[in-house]
Amino acid sequence: MALLDVKDLSVRFDTPEGEIHAVNGVSFRLEKGETLGIVGESGSGKSQLNFALLGLLAKNGHTSGQALFDGKDLLSISERELNKIRANRIAMVFQDPMTSLNPYMRISDQMAEVLILHKGLSKRAAITESVAMLDAVKIPDARNRVRLYPHEFSGGMRQRVMIAMSLLCHPEILIADEPTTALDVTVQAQIMELLAELQREFGMATILITHDLGVVAGFCERAIVMYGGRIMEEAPVDPLFETPTHPYTRGLLDAIPRVDEDQEALRAIPGNPPNMTGAPKGCPFAPRCALVDERCRVETPALMEFAEGRARACFRSIEEVAA
Repeated sequence: MALLDVKDLSVRFDTPEGEIHAVNGVSFRLEKGETLGIVGESGSGKSQLNFALLGLLAKNGHTSGQALFDGKDLLSISERELNKIRANRIAMVFQDPMTSLNPYMRISDQMAEVLILHKGLSKRAAITESVAMLDAVKIPDARNRVRLYPHEFSGGMRQRVMIAMSLLCHPEILIADEPTTALDVTVQAQIMELLAELQREFGMATILITHDLGVVAGFCERAIVMYGGRIMEEAPVDPLFETPTHPYTRGLLDAIPRVDEDQEALRAIPGNPPNMTGAPKGCPFAPRCALVDERCRVETPALMEFAEGRARACFRSIEEVAA
């Protein structure tokens, strides 16, 4: 049995302009100890998908479908039951640690609060455990720095603090939402290396949400490519990079700068992301796809498995995409 089994999950938002269809019928499985990348442009639905799993949608958000974790549907259980799972068994690292950490509280108090609430530890024991976790994420002089405020840490160190907080209860699943977005390239590499090391040490399953296929290549075993709230392609990472089978995946890979060939300009995907207001019609990538035909504009291709562990949602043949 999969650790997490998501079935036909959809997310809608009520707005004055109409209903926004942020996620449309997404299904996937996450196995114990697996690293899964969910990749796509901004607005593809990847963050809202994971916010839905933890009940973190805005008040105007609605979900349908199922997300089975340990026999419980995360989308339908009570807030009280969900609170027992959040941080304790499924934890999340957000992309901006400065807005995730309380600027008025010392790091020691914020971390201890998690352990007091979920594990029933005393304040002294909780701080001792917090220092040990800060050591684990390589915060220098953790015993003294635990009593500092968030603004006294650099961006990279604040992200390490957020990772430490998310791991305090030794969760079974860690969701990392663009964990390196606001960091420079050197620090990005350090954070991803740290996450990989901690994932191996704690044996947790990890979902990495990112727009960076390079990060997925270096960290994940399997990847889901999303666009317009739908899954376009799903595959183990190596086959995905070697033989992409969806025009959108091919476009994303072609847009990555290469050091082994001369490039006068980046190969950007033409056009703009889709307007998600109103009921979707046809393939969401159709307006930007070089292989589009009339069927693509009126019918929505289903996500179909074509090889073990590989699936795609496209009417055009694999050979046409590869050409």
